[in-house]
Parts: sequence; C-alpha cells; structure tokens
Amino acid sequence: MSDMTEAQGTKLEISTGTGGAVTITDITLANPTILTAAAHGLSNGDVVAAASFAGDDAASINGNTYVVMYKTDDTFAIDLDSTGLTITDNTDAATMTPETYTEIGNILDWDNPSDTKNMIDFTTLESTRQEERPGMPRNVDLTFNLNWTSDDAGLLAAETARANDTLKTFKITYSDNSAHTFTGYVTGINNSGAMDDKVSGSITIRRTGAMALT
Repeated sequence: MSDMTEAQGTKLEISTGTGGAVTITDITLANPTILTAAAHGLSNGDVVAAASFAGDDAASINGNTYVVMYKTDDTFAIDLDSTGLTITDNTDAATMTPETYTEIGNILDWDNPSDTKNMIDFTTLESTRQEERPGMPRNVDLTFNLNWTSDDAGLLAAETARANDTLKTFKITYSDNSAHTFTGYVTGINNSGAMDDKVSGSITIRRTGAMALT
C-alpha cells in the first residue's frame, strides 16, 4: 500500500544550549546500546553527551556525543556497538546531557540533498571499460525558505551562528515525529521584498558530516 509523510508540521531547530543531565540507571550492552533513564523526556533526534560511565571500556563512550534513537518513556538507544565491552552505569552516576534547541519559525519549504561523491577514475590501457569508484563524501548546502520575522528567536540564533562561524547542530522534525539531525555552519541569511508584499527570507546551512535519521 502506498504511503507518504505530510510536509505540513515539519519544523527546523538550531542548538542553542544544553539541558539538565539525564541520570542513567542501567545500560544494555548491545548494538545499538540501550540506556535506561526513568521519564528521561528526550526525543528521537536529540543529541546527548556521555559522561561518568565506568568499566574497562568506558573510554568508548565517555566524552562522545550521540543521537537519541528508538526512545520509549524510560529507555533510548545510541549508535554504539557495545557488544562484548565492559561499561557500567557507575552505580547511577553516569549521565547523558542533551543539547537544547530553538525553533526557526515560519519555514515555507526546504531542499535537503544527500551527500555527493566525486567519482575517482582509475581506468588504464588494460581496462575493457571505464573503471571508477566513489571518493569521499562532500559537504552539501541545505536551503530553507521562510516568511521573514526579525524577532524570531531561532532566526536570531542562526544569525549569531553565521556571524561567529559557529558549528551548530540542527534538527528537522517531520510530521510523523521522525527526525534528521546534522551539524553545519550557517553560511547565508537573506531576505527580499516588493511593493505591497511580505518580506521573504532564506537560510543556507553548509552541512558537515553525516546526517542521522531517527
């Protein structure tokens, strides 16, 4: 049966701080790793920083950031294969600290391209046809068109990030509550207008690294 995700209700958010640390009371060593934290309040796509885990392999998790996946009321997963590792919750001392977000309002539409890759040609005189393979992933630009409102908190945060060349985390949450999470730089904020019309604007974000879908 055919299906779709409705665009209406999609929102764009930019990281603007950190929230309160979430205490981890249990860890299931698997792929992915499952963490237990009663009523944690996190959402799929949130970015969390790990601290104070214990065990011989604690360095595999401490100090790293992860995207929240498969959340339930009291558990969530992170993209860490901890199978066979020795990691504990350090008698409930381990924490995951989430980034907090501010919505960039009045988004009209967006363009979110996938990674692009240069094709490396290694054809020689011995080849019977062209030989090539994909190279490294290239960073790409995302563009969001919007109705311009100069007092929008998210737009102001984006402008500050642009002016200061600050790497930020962004989250696109869709109407079905799935989310794309990625890091990037705000490289452009533009607006335009005409007689007897609204002020329109756009934000361009240069994505760095992979995009996580949760």
